[in-house]
Amino acid sequence: MLCAVVAVLLGASGCGVLAADITVSAAVSLSNAFGEIGKAFEKASQGRHKVLFNFGASGSLLQQISRGAPVDVFASADLDTMDRAEKQNLIYRDSRSNFVSNRLVLAVPAQSTATLGGLQELMAPAVQRVAMGIPESVPVGRYTKGVLEAAGLWDVLRPKMIYGQNVRQCLDYVARGEVDAGFVYATDALLMKDRMRVALTLPTPTPIQYPIAVVKGNGQEKSAREFVTFVLRDPVARKVFDKYGFLVP
Repeated sequence: MLCAVVAVLLGASGCGVLAADITVSAAVSLSNAFGEIGKAFEKASQGRHKVLFNFGASGSLLQQISRGAPVDVFASADLDTMDRAEKQNLIYRDSRSNFVSNRLVLAVPAQSTATLGGLQELMAPAVQRVAMGIPESVPVGRYTKGVLEAAGLWDVLRPKMIYGQNVRQCLDYVARGEVDAGFVYATDALLMKDRMRVALTLPTPTPIQYPIAVVKGNGQEKSAREFVTFVLRDPVARKVFDKYGFLVP
């Protein structure tokens, strides 16, 4: 009991050093992989660190950080959001690196009889509801809009769109059969392969790359850099990313 009291008051004692909490805000599509990597990092640090995660749409996470949320590491699902974080001087530029990449797919519910051979088939009357992320704040939505604009289909398909707050919400819409199709990441579709199937894998005008960086001003820079290094270089982290279908950037 005395050891605990002294550790709380002084931050360290002869009984051991308190674990440093690292708060990581990350794109929701990373939640499964980062959950495992966080545990592996804690184990490798031998109790020196504890990782706390905050998952969501990359744009929403950036807003939280810009408003002063106590975040030590930021990992987004696109370069644009991290570019904005850098322009706002919220991250250490030298800590920024791309660590994984992904693919955009069009998925349909497992029970669907639709055979979509191309994006043009989304215009068919039988396809009434299509899920995608909000383009203004959700990277998967921006990737989707870019693909549809390149195909000349954005304006004609907009009335069919059901917008998700993040990619996992779009995934749920498809898995529950609440939409006829949905644009999600390949890694997310893999998580629910028993409840949906991939109809199309779509090349995107902008490659889907995930950057990670240390956030300024929260007092845990050293520990945050250790976590970023673990994500980038540790073989355990790479195996986890491979397991969930993420690609090398």
